[in-house]
Amino acid sequence: MTPGPEARPGEAGSGSLLAVAVIGATIASIALGIPLLVGIGIRQFVEGAADASALAGADVAAGSYPGSPCVVAAAVARANGARLAGCAVDGLVVTVRASAEFLGLPLAASATAGPPVVGTN
Repeated sequence: MTPGPEARPGEAGSGSLLAVAVIGATIASIALGIPLLVGIGIRQFVEGAADASALAGADVAAGSYPGSPCVVAAAVARANGARLAGCAVDGLVVTVRASAEFLGLPLAASATAGPPVVGTN
């Protein structure tokens, strides 16, 4: 017959220590995971601002609206909470780069907009 748990010396409180370790690991995972998830959300937000800026700039380049494509793209990026980090106009195609910062890290995205490419099938 094997002795019961109460007869084993040196094991008193080991379950409590394990519970504290599991709770600490869980809290550490959450503390590291939340900023990562927020950063991913902000990155998606910057991608949306870049897309909107490129589309607005392409509309101006096509003559749908007056102004300079890059100036309008910068205004749209600013209205979406990002800043325009770069802008290039090639005919009717506008390529922009928008950025924002999160916890001191730059988050950037680029987008290109213009008329569809017509090819032969």
